[in-house]
Amino acid sequence: MELSEEDLALIHALQIAPRLSWQDASRVLGVHATSLAARWERLRSAGASWVTAHLVGDPKQMCLALVDIDCEMHRRAEVTAALAALPAVVTIEEAASNRDLMLTVITPSLEEFSAGVVTRLKDVDGLLKNQASLCTRLHSGGDAWRLNVLDRTQRAALRAVAGPEASGLMPAERAGPPLPASHLALLPFLSRDGRATAAEIARALGRHPATVQRQLNRVLASGMLSFRCEVAQKYSGFPVTCQWFANVPAGQHEAAAAALRSLRNVRLSASTTGRTNFVIIMWLHSLAEVMNAELALRQRVPGIELAESVVMLSTVKRVGWMLNPDSTASGSVVVPAHGLDLAD
Repeated sequence: MELSEEDLALIHALQIAPRLSWQDASRVLGVHATSLAARWERLRSAGASWVTAHLVGDPKQMCLALVDIDCEMHRRAEVTAALAALPAVVTIEEAASNRDLMLTVITPSLEEFSAGVVTRLKDVDGLLKNQASLCTRLHSGGDAWRLNVLDRTQRAALRAVAGPEASGLMPAERAGPPLPASHLALLPFLSRDGRATAAEIARALGRHPATVQRQLNRVLASGMLSFRCEVAQKYSGFPVTCQWFANVPAGQHEAAAAALRSLRNVRLSASTTGRTNFVIIMWLHSLAEVMNAELALRQRVPGIELAESVVMLSTVKRVGWMLNPDSTASGSVVVPAHGLDLAD
C-alpha cells in the first residue's frame, strides 16, 4: 500500500482534529465529504492510520514510568506477549542495545505502579530484570506530533472549524461526581475508534441513540479523554525511532523543552529520575540522521549531556494498540484501565 499526498493531508487534518466531521474537512481540504469518508475507511482498514482515545488523569497524581526489560533471549516473544496483555503497559518497543524491551507504563499513582505493575513484572516467566525511570514532568508527547503536509492557512482553518468536540479538547466540567457505569461503558468503543458516533455505540450497546448521545456529550465534556490520530510509522516518512537518555542542568529543563519544540522530529521529551534526568524520543528519516539529531540537540540545548542513545528495532504496542511488524495497526486494542495524555 502506498499513501498519496491526499492520504497524508487527511491524516494531518485528523491529527489536528481527530473527530472532525467530513463536511468540515471537505471545506478545508477541497475534497467531497463522501470521498474523504471512503479514503479514511481505506486507511483505517489497512491499519495505516487510526484514531483512538485514552483516559486523562491528574498529572500531579499519575505515574508515568519508562521501564527497561531484560529477558531470556529465546523467551522474548513470550515475555513480550505477557507484557502486552497488561493494560498499564501502554507502549512496548524492542531495543537494539543495552536492554531487550522498553516499556511506557501509566498508572494512577506511584503506589499502584509499585504494587500493581512491578509486582506483576516479577511473575512474568522469562523476565530477568527491570529498571524504571519515573517521569517527573512531561514536556511534550506523541499526541502533539504532526505530519508536515498542510500549510499554515489550512491548519488555521481546521482549528477554526473544528471546535473543541472535534479536536478532542473539550473544556473540562467543574469537579463533580464520577461518571456512572453507563457512561464509562462508552470508553472501550472510543479506545477502539476515537471517531465512533453515538449511533454506532448505541447499536453495539443496545441503547437508544439519543440516550447515548447525551452520555457521549457528558463523557467528552468531562475532559477525561484525550483523542489522537496515529499513523503507521512506515508511512510517516520517519521510519527510525531513537531515544536519548540525557542530563540537563538543574533549572534549565523548561528552557530545554521549549527549545526542543522547534524540532519537528521530537515525539517525546520528559524530565525523569534515574541515572539521567531527561529523555528525548525522535522519529528520524534514517540511521544516518542520528548524528545530525545529536548535533541539533547540543546546539539547541546548552549544557546538555547525551549519555546514551537507543535505536528501536520495532514497536509492538503503541498507546494500547497492538501493531504488526511493519508498524501498521493489527486491529487488536488492549483498553487501558487508566491513562494519561502523554506517552510516545
